[in-house]
Amino acid sequence: MARLHFNLDTDQLKEEIMDSNLKDVTKAAVVLLLNEIMENERDEYLKAEAYERTETRTDYRNGYYERELLLTIGRVTLRVPRTRNGEFTLSLFEKYSRIDQAFVLSMLEMVVNGVSTRKVKQVVEALCGESVSKSFVSSLTAQLDPVVNEWANRPLGLTRYDYVYADAMYIKVREHHKVVSKAVYIAYGINEDQKREVIGFQVNHHESYTAWKEFFQSLKARGLHSPQLVISDAHEGLKKAIQTEFIGTAWQRCLVHFKRNILMTVAHKDKKEVAMALKRVFDVVSPEDARKWKDQFVDDCLETGRFQKAVAILEDGFDDAIQYLTEPVERHPFIRSTNHLERLNQEIRRRERVIRIFPHTQSAFRLIGAVLMDYEKEFSKRTLWGRKKRNKSKKS
Repeated sequence: MARLHFNLDTDQLKEEIMDSNLKDVTKAAVVLLLNEIMENERDEYLKAEAYERTETRTDYRNGYYERELLLTIGRVTLRVPRTRNGEFTLSLFEKYSRIDQAFVLSMLEMVVNGVSTRKVKQVVEALCGESVSKSFVSSLTAQLDPVVNEWANRPLGLTRYDYVYADAMYIKVREHHKVVSKAVYIAYGINEDQKREVIGFQVNHHESYTAWKEFFQSLKARGLHSPQLVISDAHEGLKKAIQTEFIGTAWQRCLVHFKRNILMTVAHKDKKEVAMALKRVFDVVSPEDARKWKDQFVDDCLETGRFQKAVAILEDGFDDAIQYLTEPVERHPFIRSTNHLERLNQEIRRRERVIRIFPHTQSAFRLIGAVLMDYEKEFSKRTLWGRKKRNKSKKS
């Protein structure tokens, strides 16, 4: 291991101590130390001390230049040695460039996880003693663009997604000096390992048949095969796009939304009774059982003349709401509603509440994509119905 011989300028250090506060003293000591480290690195590279003549000398000294470095104690100015042929490089800056990268990544992680740019600015100032603008913090997030774009356009043909969930949410975006609402389309699928995976998202002007169709076409262009089941709410444009783009795919109407629509037609005092009847209809293992309990509920209502609107909605959407019953029983809790996707939407909302209004569409795409990528890491840790089997085996 090479030894470092420090020739510190004690007069300079003494002067710094007498005339500066403690923080400046620390910075001055660090500058002297780092300058000496770099000087020794150059000596080792040259294989010769200053004014020393040796047969092993590789190059000659060529003065110094100044360079700033941002450390946790603040910004310091260093006296960087150089050589005549210009091939000499310092390990010091390589090391601190990695630290800088880690620091930038930490700032990005704060932004993605819902910390406002104002708070990030305060954290940087507390750690480094450097004041940075909110626009500087915002510009850092642009580094996410290539990462998010690559992830958002990755091929989907390498695995099969038997179940695909689709939903849209609305955000506010500043556009042409106006604040407008835009739809964020999100789709995630359950892959062959029984793990959830965000397979696509898009920011568009509004939720419509044309927009949903284009979104599904983009997924197919990336290799998505027609799934067995698409789970979503009953938006007319979304339903039509599913039928158009996924031939042979069944549509599962979100059971939670469906029950909610039925209960909205019932007086408050009767909600509990109707909710129990719906639970009996849908908490079964086969379409035949569901139809039997549904028919019994409908007959009782017709005899008493009660809940006519609720019955009409139930009859109209019943077949679309029981498609999950044709799948294996252990999968039923996971494929009968879009609840998992609603949880994903909440994560986006948490970040959106901090921002309130996205400055432009690209910033919305960038940050929502980063949130989805981060949340998908949690998806990859857990299987769905496979997990239940393991728990049962442990109990036994």
